[in-house]
Amino acid sequence: MTSEPKAPSARAEPLPPVGLLPKLIFGSRWLQLPLYVGLIVAQAVYVLLFLKELWHLVLHSFDASEQQIMLVVLGLIDVVMISNLLIMVIVGGYETFVSRLNLSGHPDEPEWLGHVNASVLKIKLAMAIIGISSISLLRTFIEAGNLGTTRSNFTESGVMWQVLIHMTFIVSAVGIAWVDRLSESGYRKEAEHG
Repeated sequence: MTSEPKAPSARAEPLPPVGLLPKLIFGSRWLQLPLYVGLIVAQAVYVLLFLKELWHLVLHSFDASEQQIMLVVLGLIDVVMISNLLIMVIVGGYETFVSRLNLSGHPDEPEWLGHVNASVLKIKLAMAIIGISSISLLRTFIEAGNLGTTRSNFTESGVMWQVLIHMTFIVSAVGIAWVDRLSESGYRKEAEHG
């Protein structure tokens, strides 16, 4: 009988002791926990707002114009997009900055959570903000036909400022993505030469 040679067992080297100050600094990440719980409460408020607006839509669906219904529906979409942004910040931020959620293999694990880091989170947040701004701007454009009348909620300069702010969000997102890409290529070059 031949026996296979046994691989030498790898001994886990004990970790060096961590000092009090590094423990305190690293442990301070848990101070963010109440912030994330507060965002969960804000999420609940948005659910109530959504249900209230949906109820108003159903109640007034027969006496409202198509434009009014469209504006309410865009408002509902806006609430959903803000809610999605909250989820990204709560789940992604907690996972990135506080502690792992250990959802690997869970059937409801968000696809993006597996590769989330501060950089990915920033880009996702920027894209969500652009989406929210787009919905808001679309609502403004729908109401723009009433500019100059007493039925208008906007002025010409207000519409212009909304467009400029939206463009600023787009330029900022492109800038964030560009800086992220530059730093990523810098890490790759460093790894190739290192």
